[in-house]
Amino acid sequence: MKIEKIHHVAYRCKDAKETVEWYGKMLNMDFILAIAEDHVPSTHEPDPYMHLFLDAGDGNVLAFFELPTKPEMGRDPNTPIWVQHIAFKVKDRETLIEFKEHLEANGVEVLGVTDHSIFHSIYFFDPNGHRVELACPDPEEEAMLKRMDEVKWDMLEEWSRTKKAPQHAAWLHAKELEKDA
Repeated sequence: MKIEKIHHVAYRCKDAKETVEWYGKMLNMDFILAIAEDHVPSTHEPDPYMHLFLDAGDGNVLAFFELPTKPEMGRDPNTPIWVQHIAFKVKDRETLIEFKEHLEANGVEVLGVTDHSIFHSIYFFDPNGHRVELACPDPEEEAMLKRMDEVKWDMLEEWSRTKKAPQHAAWLHAKELEKDA
């Protein structure tokens, strides 16, 4: 028994039409499906909703719910804004920079390029306030992932005992963090 892959990831949105148009214009995602009903199929509760699905590439689906009868959506006030996000892979650094320029040209504030060593990322928010990351692999990704794989269990064990960042892979963000030095 094993999970095959993620079927879809669903978030709440403020406006279904705005969300479809934004993801289409900003990230070139195709609108593939909409479901709207007055009752929730899983719970049977009466609650009108619009459930929309976007093609996030390579069989991945990003979905949203607009819930017009519910209070305005909020965030978990105990979780920093940088934690909860969805990350999409792009082909290479050139594509990443193209997206950054495209987003900025369309008025989206973009953070990065951030150097994570094994990959490089930009970050921004969609019109619903969800943090989005675009990431491209580093040319040396495979070798670095091998190094990370060799220490993952030791890192997890040390973290579980101490709740302090283990230093097994301190090299990972050394270049990025030197920018502030």
